[in-house]
Amino acid sequence: MTDTLVAVDRTGGVAAVTLQDPDHRNALTTTGKEALRAAVADVAADDTVRAVVLTGSARAFCLGQDLGEHATALADGAESAFTTVRDHYSPIVRDLLTMPKPVIAAVGGTCVGAGLGLALACDHRVFASGVKLATAFTGIGLTFDTGLSVTLPRAVGDARAKELVLFGRTFTAEEAVAWGISGEIVDADEVLLRSIDLARQLADGPTVAFAQGKRLIGQARGLSLDEALEAEAVAQTVCGSTGDHAGAVAAFLNREKPSFTGR
Repeated sequence: MTDTLVAVDRTGGVAAVTLQDPDHRNALTTTGKEALRAAVADVAADDTVRAVVLTGSARAFCLGQDLGEHATALADGAESAFTTVRDHYSPIVRDLLTMPKPVIAAVGGTCVGAGLGLALACDHRVFASGVKLATAFTGIGLTFDTGLSVTLPRAVGDARAKELVLFGRTFTAEEAVAWGISGEIVDADEVLLRSIDLARQLADGPTVAFAQGKRLIGQARGLSLDEALEAEAVAQTVCGSTGDHAGAVAAFLNREKPSFTGR
């Protein structure tokens, strides 16, 4: 699947979703957001895809909202200009956070605003050394979208999240990882290759178990202890009913390496 602004490449159980508007550093227009929403929903629903990489072409991962288009939309009133949050940003992030397969963000360049939200909605990140990140919203009189009110505090804690939104300062990938934003740092020319390699490792793994683990983590903060323990029991039964579990136990007993099919 290829769109002018978003490309999807499926290879060996891995889907790479690429924002490709390098002239605008992958800033998101309505056309780009609609294409990204469709692409993410498509790979989420595709059972042949067992892991996903989200990346941006050229010099940036994503600069967030295209402010030129946004300024034009504001001329018709704030209410109509911000329908994009419900229509685009929220559905994209919801699909990234809840799809039953791992998602890796390959962050090879600047990642700010909604771009940061997209990266944090993924399950793991590979950053180019020294890459710059920022919330950016308050610099133009706005607050969080793209799920950052949930994902940023979970990653760095409430106090740090408040600092980052209130002061809006730019920070590096190295700082992000030190603060608790999961990821690893590699040279810029290795970001995509490393991300694809990690996605292939995950695609070869017990993807039902990955999906259940991702779901449990996502819902845990809204559950009581007893509810969380019951959710674990249900999820273990789901995983325990798979051929992957039975095969892995047999492989362990036979001192063999397990092979997973995702079923």
